[in-house]
Amino acid sequence: MIINVKTSGGSYNITLKRNALNEVNKILDIKGKALIVTDSGVPGIYVEIVKNQIENSIVYTFPQGEKSKNFETYSALLKTLAENKFDRKDCVIAVGGGVTGDMAGFTAATYMRGIDFYNIPTTLLSQVDSSIGGKTAIDFAGYKNLVGAFYQPKAVIIDPDVLDTLTDRQFNNGLAEVIKMSATSDSDLFELLENNDAKDIIDVVIEKSLLIKKAVVEEDEKETGLRKVLNFGHTVGHAIESVTGLDTLYHGECVALGMMFMSTGKAKEQIKNLLSKNNLPIKFDFDCEKVFEVLRHDKKSVGDGVNVVVVDSVGSFRFEFMKYQKIENILKGEEI
Repeated sequence: MIINVKTSGGSYNITLKRNALNEVNKILDIKGKALIVTDSGVPGIYVEIVKNQIENSIVYTFPQGEKSKNFETYSALLKTLAENKFDRKDCVIAVGGGVTGDMAGFTAATYMRGIDFYNIPTTLLSQVDSSIGGKTAIDFAGYKNLVGAFYQPKAVIIDPDVLDTLTDRQFNNGLAEVIKMSATSDSDLFELLENNDAKDIIDVVIEKSLLIKKAVVEEDEKETGLRKVLNFGHTVGHAIESVTGLDTLYHGECVALGMMFMSTGKAKEQIKNLLSKNNLPIKFDFDCEKVFEVLRHDKKSVGDGVNVVVVDSVGSFRFEFMKYQKIENILKGEEI
């Protein structure tokens, strides 16, 4: 299946197909050099399969984890490109999860003011969410994604077969983003997840998730309006993530907790049940004061509050400018 995404800078195709990893040279038309960026957690066989299909390519591998999404890794990638005399006819290819996509994308966006970037996501989270939409960033000064750019990929290749090597926890971590999108934008997908094992219908789950994000990104590429809906669960989730660290909770697990704080009534109960069904956390003993302090420095902050996404009914959402006092009360257990 080909899903075309239209952006202000042009359009690109997402190829969603089983065994697509073995058809990279057919899907992508790469004539120059390619820097394949990956991390130590990605199965080496996936990287080798891609490298063997691209004649003039080199591989850069950085240590797995959010802790590598920093200026040091970014600088090392730029140095690799410069030392190997990459120019504007060459490209960067990400083979890995969200951190890999961020590092590769931001490097491609800024090297020589921009060279081609291709994304081959190998985790569920990156396949359904971070691989499209053009958000690239690194963490800085203790804050997630503080330095970055909107830079669309030239093409995306999604092969559901690569998910077979994920642990159950990593799979569920990605499923949190699917639950997020279905809770705000697609009650049918939400119901599908309620009534089925996600692994049994994963091709459909990925497709429906991509179509949701495509529609949002095409309408609001630079996150000035509708695209903010994708932040459901993220405002509080990112704060929890910053405080607890990814050694304790994964990104999707933090988003799951964030959704619990920003949903109400029947929707909250439905989301809670679906998260629990997929072994995602619905409560966690975090330092409320530290989380609240991080929230106050959120890049979406405006004066005495922050814009958040609230779900009152599955399949719909509302934006609310929520004052910090109210958020603090919610974190302490009060209802919205």
